[in-house]
Amino acid sequence: MTDTATPADTGHSPLAVLRPIDQRRVRVADPFWAPRRQVMADTSLEAQYQRCEDYGLIDNFRRAAGRLDGDFAGMFYADSDVYKWLEAACWTLADQPRHAIGKRVADVAELIEAAQDDDGYLNTYFTGPRADQRWSNLRHRHELYCAGHLIQAAVAHHRATGSTRLLGVATRLAAHLDARFGPQGARAACGHPEAEMALVELFRVTGDERHLVLARRMIDARGRTPSEIPGHEPTYGGDSWAIQDHLPFTEQTEMAGHAVRALYLYGGAADLLLEGHGDDLAETLRAAWRDLRDHKVYVTGGVGSRWHYEAIGRPYELPNERAYAETCAAIAQIQLAWRLLLHTGKGEYRDAIERALYNGVACGVDLDGERFFYQNPLADRGGHRRSPWFDTACCPPNIARTLASLPGYAWTTDDDGGVWAHLYLQGEATADTPDGPVTLETSTEYPWQGSVRIRVRADGPRAFALRLPVPAWCAAWTCSLPGEVEDGYLRIDRTWQPGDEVELTLDMPVRLTSAHPRVLADQGRVAVERGPLVYCLEQADHDDADVWDVRLPADADWRVEHESGLLGGVTVLSCQARAEEHGPGPLYRPHTATPSRPVHVRAVPYAVWANREPGPMQVWIPLS
Repeated sequence: MTDTATPADTGHSPLAVLRPIDQRRVRVADPFWAPRRQVMADTSLEAQYQRCEDYGLIDNFRRAAGRLDGDFAGMFYADSDVYKWLEAACWTLADQPRHAIGKRVADVAELIEAAQDDDGYLNTYFTGPRADQRWSNLRHRHELYCAGHLIQAAVAHHRATGSTRLLGVATRLAAHLDARFGPQGARAACGHPEAEMALVELFRVTGDERHLVLARRMIDARGRTPSEIPGHEPTYGGDSWAIQDHLPFTEQTEMAGHAVRALYLYGGAADLLLEGHGDDLAETLRAAWRDLRDHKVYVTGGVGSRWHYEAIGRPYELPNERAYAETCAAIAQIQLAWRLLLHTGKGEYRDAIERALYNGVACGVDLDGERFFYQNPLADRGGHRRSPWFDTACCPPNIARTLASLPGYAWTTDDDGGVWAHLYLQGEATADTPDGPVTLETSTEYPWQGSVRIRVRADGPRAFALRLPVPAWCAAWTCSLPGEVEDGYLRIDRTWQPGDEVELTLDMPVRLTSAHPRVLADQGRVAVERGPLVYCLEQADHDDADVWDVRLPADADWRVEHESGLLGGVTVLSCQARAEEHGPGPLYRPHTATPSRPVHVRAVPYAVWANREPGPMQVWIPLS
């Protein structure tokens, strides 16, 4: 149906109010994301490919294709890491079609095609001696999850390169899934949701409604008695809520269980809603989003407060040092919020995307692009560091595919011919309006500065409404042209002439943020924010005090200074504070005032922490 290069193409979705602009028509050149994206393209992708080789993940496909002997290597869901890497590489080719990673993409695509069975089945763990175990343990063996990531990689490959090689693999696999689990088969779902979003996206490419029907059947299979997620004795100790099988989906109005699984599941439901196959899912999605927004998301956009089950906790259960906040969960929240934004045009979803992107996702990779966080605590004693790879390596390629597809989240159009900006990225985007194409050139130092200038380039007048986000964190702003704010966007409706400019200035003071009083971990503490960025104190900036001893005055006089030579160029916040002095003594003692001394503190963006020597870190700082 469509070939728009974007992860979720709602170009023909009947219940979408926004249509993403093809990322090939968006150029990103801003000081924050452009260097990170180029490091990802030039360094991370090749490094991740080599890790896949080193860990035997590529060899698994060679064995399945009959080109290599030996047994499967890695975790039983390892295929999905190759598929996510492939998707990231394909989105990179959408921007840079001549990039050297294209040779790797072609080789891996050919290998995947060769590994597929004649009946369409493809999973290298269940090829060979385990072939008789196929589909017997959907609860825990991730077959549909892996299939979903293959389909998403195939869609990205097709949209970025025009090739139908992997699209053919995906459609044959989807036909196999339909025969097994479609209306003529046994209704079932996967213990790890993901296939739902993928099947809807495959429908958006092919127009084959069987994929929509199958995705809906998977949603409807959850929470049934007896369970319609077949499997052996559950490794999760019988806790069906961990895999979102505790209630029918329409009753799952509170987000619970494994964070990534939950968010992928709601993302799939949102896709069905966009395509007109989920009207009854709308209230569930709204309620679950409110539950997440109001009770269960970290100030960094992280999701998942428990290491046990990698799970979302109870309302207000948001510990800092023990935060799990898996990088994949922040990414999954972006994917869900994006779909809800496309459905509603409401700025609260855009704000959630921005918060997670600039904080919970950006910190997931170091500045060299070769080491990654799986968990993202908001406080650390000095021992939490990034790793080049993991046995469960979902996060590194997930970060890569998110950064590679970033332009696809930046701009949309609507059915009235309007053009919407969602991320303030220096560069340009070309959109189609009723009067013809228009290119919008953006000049900004965002997120370091709040000034955004957009210049119109076209071969004649263009009448359209331009919408610019006014984030919820922004209390004051000015604009060079008149407009009205609607649902978090400034709407400027006029006939634009070539060369016209609009300048929006968002006020960016330092903000001290308090958590709800029921968040026990944050009582008496504040988080320091400026613009979309959450800040932290790192020991590397404090020789004269342990950052865990620092106490901030509520009326601190903050200095804001950009340091181009620090951590790739960051804006640093500094002020005078106090550090408590804790000498040796008994663990418990009579309550008295703790002596303290003045110290100078420097806060850096959470996005860049742990790029220097190890040491303690804190996001939530006690007040003096």
